[in-house]
Amino acid sequence: MLSIGEFARYLGVSVRMLRHYDALGLLVPAHVDPATGYRHYSAAQFDRGNRLVALKELGFALDQLGPVLDAQVPVAELRAMLTLRRAQVATRIAADQARLAEIERRLRSIEGGSMSTLEFVEKSLPAVRIAQLVDAVADQRDIGPTIGPMFQRLAAALAGNGIALDQPSVAWYRPSGEGMRIAAAFPVTLAEVTPELAGAGVELETLDAAARAVTVLHHGGMETIGDTWQALLRHVEDAGQRGTGTAREIYLHMPMDADPATWVTELQQPVG
Repeated sequence: MLSIGEFARYLGVSVRMLRHYDALGLLVPAHVDPATGYRHYSAAQFDRGNRLVALKELGFALDQLGPVLDAQVPVAELRAMLTLRRAQVATRIAADQARLAEIERRLRSIEGGSMSTLEFVEKSLPAVRIAQLVDAVADQRDIGPTIGPMFQRLAAALAGNGIALDQPSVAWYRPSGEGMRIAAAFPVTLAEVTPELAGAGVELETLDAAARAVTVLHHGGMETIGDTWQALLRHVEDAGQRGTGTAREIYLHMPMDADPATWVTELQQPVG
């Protein structure tokens, strides 16, 4: 027999919680000393105790646990339930970490941080012939999850038609009502779209030349590119200019197998 303190220690719960389980009839001591009232447990009760704790972690309310414990849920079924719960917890942790990273990013933006080291360059932009996939998003947060797969589909379609992807990829953004039209694109020399490319949704467009544009290099992953865009637009406004054309991102260095911290993207905003 084990004392309540020993049993609590090895089960990994508090003595107070064991007393609570006893009061609810969920995990009753194997023996209670009639003279002292001390509770004692058998090592054989670890199985029920482990099941109780596991089911509690799965989200079962304590008043629901009795019938489930008494039903002796098979180990395989319990394992499947715990595996699902583990995935849910991992998803929640990832979401919390993403929120924390976003908070830290906003704090850096408020404090200035690395934005003071940005170098803004005004230059002209040549016209660029591009093959593209176009979509619309209602919310800024939808851009990343949408445009990434667009680039994958476009690259596969162009490569499947023997078109070399030997220049940096391009994305452009245009307001559309309260949302945004976005494009994933590659510079090409195509005169027309083949039926195979048209079937994949590929379009051709020529991005107009711009006599004047403000540009800046963004170093790092896409989660912080919004900060660099904000800095660029503040620079444009402070210079008494205004954006007049299609905003573009040129992905100068973005190998998918490299650390995103090494990525380099040129942000381009035509101005007037």
